[in-house]
Amino acid sequence: MTRPRRGSDIGAEIDALFQLSLAEFTGARNALAKRLKNQGLALDAERVKALAKPAAPAWAVNQLYWQEPKAIERLLALGERLRKAQTGQLKNADLRALIEEKKQMTTALLTKASAILEEAGHAASADAMRRVSATLESLAAWGDMEGVPRAGRLTADLDPPGFDTLAVLMGGKKLQAEKVLLFRAPKPAEDPAAMRARLHEAVQAAEKALREAHRDAERAGSALAKANARVAAVEKQKQEIEARYAEAKEAVRLASSEAKKTAQAVAAAERSLAKAKGTLET
Repeated sequence: MTRPRRGSDIGAEIDALFQLSLAEFTGARNALAKRLKNQGLALDAERVKALAKPAAPAWAVNQLYWQEPKAIERLLALGERLRKAQTGQLKNADLRALIEEKKQMTTALLTKASAILEEAGHAASADAMRRVSATLESLAAWGDMEGVPRAGRLTADLDPPGFDTLAVLMGGKKLQAEKVLLFRAPKPAEDPAAMRARLHEAVQAAEKALREAHRDAERAGSALAKANARVAAVEKQKQEIEARYAEAKEAVRLASSEAKKTAQAVAAAERSLAKAKGTLET
């Protein structure tokens, strides 16, 4: 997994911002932007000033990354293995096992995220956890593609890839930049109730897409298992036919040898008979 860039002090300070509590974020961001401006680093100051305060679910995923970076890396690696298995790039892969492993890994991360939210005084509601789940699924789907958000500096929930994008990812083709959906940013003037309804619908759509993807993967795994069983059966039949062929060939050889011996015996008997007749006639 590619972590947020840390090639400069500003990068490290931005990382530090996203590790703060939500209550501390805005004040620390503004203070950093002011200090950078006073140092004559106007562009860096504007960059910092433009950083949005994360939504609580996105903040929780950031904390998962900073607290459990290897767990997030394993999730992305597993997502890559699952894509390769579904496209036949990973030979002899057990799709069911990979799906179950990803499910267990995501569940463990969700449990940790829930604890992070509650310890920080934020609601770990069903809606919040669905948003965390959608973001984790999105991170696993997007992987390390360039131009997509990275865990650790998220400011909002991630949108799962659409079906067209999923087709590109599954096919291993290069993704066009304009098809990358980065953040689900709510409009400032949007009514909170309408926003919650829209986000709820988006979560339901994402969950439905995930269920369908899991069903497709299971069907593909079942088809693969049946094909492997058929190959094994044909291979067994081939071995049995080869064994019968070898037996038949040996029987032909033995019959040929016996026929040759019989012909020789007949010839010897005919010679003996001719000799006996000749003796009688003399």
